[in-house]
Amino acid sequence: MTELPAVTVSEHDGVRYLHLDSPWVQGAMRIASPRWVELEYVQRMLAWLLWRPSEALGEGHAVQLGLGAGTVTRFCRQLGLRCTAVELNPGVIRAGRQWFRLPHDDDRLEIVNDDAQAWLEHAAAQSAQVLCVDLYDHEAAAPVLDSEPFYALCRGLLAHGGVMSVNLFGRRASFAASAARIVRVFGATQVWRLRPTREGNTVVIAARGVTVPDRETLLARAAFIERHYGAFGLPARKWLRMVQPWSP
Repeated sequence: MTELPAVTVSEHDGVRYLHLDSPWVQGAMRIASPRWVELEYVQRMLAWLLWRPSEALGEGHAVQLGLGAGTVTRFCRQLGLRCTAVELNPGVIRAGRQWFRLPHDDDRLEIVNDDAQAWLEHAAAQSAQVLCVDLYDHEAAAPVLDSEPFYALCRGLLAHGGVMSVNLFGRRASFAASAARIVRVFGATQVWRLRPTREGNTVVIAARGVTVPDRETLLARAAFIERHYGAFGLPARKWLRMVQPWSP
């Protein structure tokens, strides 16, 4: 088995960062405001909120593949969702609990130390309403898991109406290949992307059986998100200006 990278923590200007044996940032938390979603790409990973009815945002099961600093997991749990986070590196789990306010397991939270694909292969079909995928190693060159069979397992985990967000980071050619795999599994009408961040992260949203509502409803959902979750700093109305249906 390949040796897992060492987990390190740094702090700068009031923000605590998670690293995997490299300068690449794998997660962050503002120390004085731990609920605030510090990294822009992580904010955009939460854009799945727009694809779910406002009244159902806190209902169901949310799965995170790749824990990072635990930002998405902590948010989904505070939202009221039952959460499962799957993380291969036990050092990341320890760092989350020691440095990033990750709660211990309870009736609404389970942290699983496992390979994401192996966990998916044994997970109950159509058991999640939300799936967030952020799987990068210490080199951050391309997703660690990025095959059509992997994305098929992701789709199989989602219930009807479920939504997946995926962080894709790297060269343009790498993004195009990854996105094409997602489209082949989910279908082009069920895939959207947000504009890349300045750092080069592109978030792809894929859904199972979702009908996108009219713009008035989307604007109402965005206003609801900003009104009810303002402490997290989520720019939902801005997301609406940057999301695009899939096109090659």
